[in-house]
Amino acid sequence: FEASVVGCREFAVRIGRAVIQVMLLIFFVGNLAISVNAWRSKPLPLVADWSAQKNQALSRGETPTIPWEEAKEAWLMAAAVFVDARPSEQFVLGHIEGARNLPWEAFDQKFPQVFADIPKDRLVIAYCDGEGCNLSHELAAGLRGKGYSHVRVLANGWSAWQMAKMPTETGPGTHPPGPPPVDRSAPQTPDR
Repeated sequence: FEASVVGCREFAVRIGRAVIQVMLLIFFVGNLAISVNAWRSKPLPLVADWSAQKNQALSRGETPTIPWEEAKEAWLMAAAVFVDARPSEQFVLGHIEGARNLPWEAFDQKFPQVFADIPKDRLVIAYCDGEGCNLSHELAAGLRGKGYSHVRVLANGWSAWQMAKMPTETGPGTHPPGPPPVDRSAPQTPDR
């Protein structure tokens, strides 16, 4: 009987060591994979949207849309750059507060200036006006062609933004270099 108890203990110790070795191996291989990814010229995102809807859109060469609530949250947290694809004449009449204007018809001429300070891994939300407007999709495809991998389209963006009574502005727009430093989710006091 003692021999079987000793045998069971030895077996349990060996199993315990094997489990620890497997856990250490997984830990080291995971760290190696993350390190190698960091050294890539275009690192893969550690967290991404792999939904069937997004994969189908990408396989058709389309840019996935962003749900309204997600876009609103990204704007409130200053976590995205909003880019208006409409012609400049329409942009100056009104646009999402803080948005940049990159009209699709002037993409090649204006891209270097408008995107000079935007990192390629930054979330970019393209929009235009009207459900049938394809300018934002064209702009998003152009941005993907320039290496911007996190581009989404806010369908019916300008109209939806106005209907939700979200902040807008008129004029040519100003955009400081880099992402906006303001967390817009914090309560704001009017400057009046």
